[in-house]
Amino acid sequence: MTSYVEPPLPPGDAVQLSGRGRTFVRVAPGPTADAPTVLLLHGWTATADLNWFRCYEPLQHHFRVVALDHRGHGRGIRSRRPFRLEDCADDAAALAGVLGIHQMIAVGYSMGGPVAQLLWKRHRSLVRGLVLCATSRNFGRSPRERAMFASMLGLSGLAQLTPRPVQRQVADRLFARRLAQTPLGPWAAAELRRHDAAMLLQAGWAIGSFSSADWIGAVDVPTAVVMTTQDSVVAPSRQQRLAAAIPGARIFTVDADHAACVAAPRTFVPALVAACRTVHENTTSAWPAAQ
Repeated sequence: MTSYVEPPLPPGDAVQLSGRGRTFVRVAPGPTADAPTVLLLHGWTATADLNWFRCYEPLQHHFRVVALDHRGHGRGIRSRRPFRLEDCADDAAALAGVLGIHQMIAVGYSMGGPVAQLLWKRHRSLVRGLVLCATSRNFGRSPRERAMFASMLGLSGLAQLTPRPVQRQVADRLFARRLAQTPLGPWAAAELRRHDAAMLLQAGWAIGSFSSADWIGAVDVPTAVVMTTQDSVVAPSRQQRLAAAIPGARIFTVDADHAACVAAPRTFVPALVAACRTVHENTTSAWPAAQ
C-alpha cells in the first residue's frame, strides 16, 4: 500500500509477452464494447503513467485506452540485449496479440513517436492511424544533439556502477521537475525509481540514431501531429517537417514546451483528444466489432 498521493489511474497489471519478457500495462474500457482502441506510447525517461496520467480519463470517453511501460522504463521489460526502438515496437505488437487487439490508433509522445512510426512500418495491419506528439523524424542531426545522444551509450556502462545518480540526472530532465512541488511529487519520484538506468541511457543513444526520413512519406493511414510550439527539446520546425512528410497529416498545435502532457494539460489534453477523434473519423473502413 502506497503512503503517497496517486492520481486516478486505470486498472493495471503485469503482462507476460511470450519470448520477450514481462511489462506493465494499463487498460481502460471505452464508452461502448466496440469502442476503438488507442495504444499510448510514452516518452524517454517517463513511464506510461507519468506521461499519460492526465489523459487516461478524457480519452476513455471515446476510446478503449491501453498503455504500457517501454523497455527499461518503469516496470517495463528488462533485457540484457541493447535497447532498440524496434524492440519497443515489437513489444507493442506482441501486447496487442495478448489483449486481442486487431487494430488500433498508435499514439506516440516524444520517444514514443519513433516507436509508433516503427509500429506502423513493422506491423502495418495493426495500425489504423497515428497520432504523433512532440516528436520528429529524427533527433540527432545538429552537432550538439549528436554529441549528447552519442554520450548516452558511453554513459550506460557508468550507470551500472552508479545507477541512482545517473538515473536522476537523466530522468529528472523532463517530467519529474514539473511535479516535484505538487502533491504528486512523491508519486512521480517513486515512478522514476523504477527505471533501469543503463537501459535508459541506451535508449537515449537509440533516439539519437533514429531516422524515418527515408520511409515516413509512405505512411498510408490517417495521421495527426500534435505540435508543441514552445518546445525546447524537439524543435517545432522538426515537428512541422514530420507533418509535412506524411501525406494528409493534420496538425494540432499546443502552445507549450516539451512536457505539455504534464505541465499544460488544459491545452494539451483537448488537442490530443481532438487529434485522436479526427484520426479515427478519417479511417477508410469500419473498425471490426472486436478490438
